[in-house]
Amino acid sequence: MSVDLKKIGTEQRNTNTMDIDSLTTYEILEKINQEDQLVAGAVQKALPQIAPLVDRIVENFKKGGRLIYLGAGTSGRIGIIDAVECRPTFGVSEQMVMCLMAGGEKAFVRSVEGAEDSGELAVADLKNAHLNALDVVVGIAASGRTPYVLGGIHYAHEIGCITGGITTSPHSPLAALVDYPIEAITGPEALTGSTRMKSGTAQKMICNMLSTASMIKMGKVYENLMVDVLATNEKLVSRAHNIIQSATDCSLADAQAAFLKYGSAKKAIFALLSGVEEPAEVNSWLQLGQDNIREALRLFKHA
Repeated sequence: MSVDLKKIGTEQRNTNTMDIDSLTTYEILEKINQEDQLVAGAVQKALPQIAPLVDRIVENFKKGGRLIYLGAGTSGRIGIIDAVECRPTFGVSEQMVMCLMAGGEKAFVRSVEGAEDSGELAVADLKNAHLNALDVVVGIAASGRTPYVLGGIHYAHEIGCITGGITTSPHSPLAALVDYPIEAITGPEALTGSTRMKSGTAQKMICNMLSTASMIKMGKVYENLMVDVLATNEKLVSRAHNIIQSATDCSLADAQAAFLKYGSAKKAIFALLSGVEEPAEVNSWLQLGQDNIREALRLFKHA
C-alpha cells in the first residue's frame, strides 16, 4: 500500500532551501542552522501538551509502572538514547525507562527493512516486554503514521495503558489515537523528508523533557544536581563528590568521607544537611520523604 506523502507535513518541500545544492559550504550550514532555530519554538508551543503527560508518567512511576517508548528508524534511535541514559543519570533500573524499536536492537546501527511497517511486530515486542496496565507507552513518529508505532499503541490501549505520542506533523493518526498527543510542528525539513534533522531534534528535546522532568518529580534531583547518579567509574565518583560539595558547601575531604560512609550522594547530602549521622536513620528519613531530599529535610525540621 502506497503512502500519500503529500498529506505528511514533514515530507513537504522547504521553500527556504530550494537552492541549497548551489550554495557555498558556509551558506549550506547557515541554511540548516536557520531551520534548526525553528525547533525550540515548535517545542515551546507543545509545552502545554508535554506537562500533563509528565504528571501522568510520575503518577504511574509511583505505582511501579514504566515509561516505554516505541519508534522506528530515527525516532526509535532517539527513544533508545533517552532510555539508556536514565539508569546512570538517575540510578533507576534499565526497565523503568525503555524503548522498543522496530527491528530490535540491531536496527539501532543498521536499517531493518520492512520492520516499521508491521504493527504485529510491535505487539510481539510489547508482549515480550510484559506490558501491563501501569506502564505508559509513548509512540515516537515524525509522520505520526508509522504502522509499528500505531500497532503498538492500539495494543497498549487493549491492555489498559496510558498512551502518549510525539509527532512533528499536524493532524496525524498517532495524535488522534493516543491519550496525550504531543505535536511539535517543525515544518518541512531542509532536505525534503529527512526527518533525522529538525524532527529528530524536536523528538530528542521532548524525550529529554519527559524523562528528566519525571525524574525530578520522583526526587532524583536536588536543586539541579543529579543526586542519584550511579558512580560506576572514576569520573562519576568524582561527580558524586562534587555534587555533595555543591549541595552542602562542605570540603572535598568531607564529601569524599560522607560518600564512602553512606554509599550515595543523596544519602550523604541528607546526612550533612540534617546532622543525622547513623546510616539507618538517614535511610529512614529519606524513606519517610519518599526518597526526596527536600521533603525528608522538611519532615526532619518539623519533627
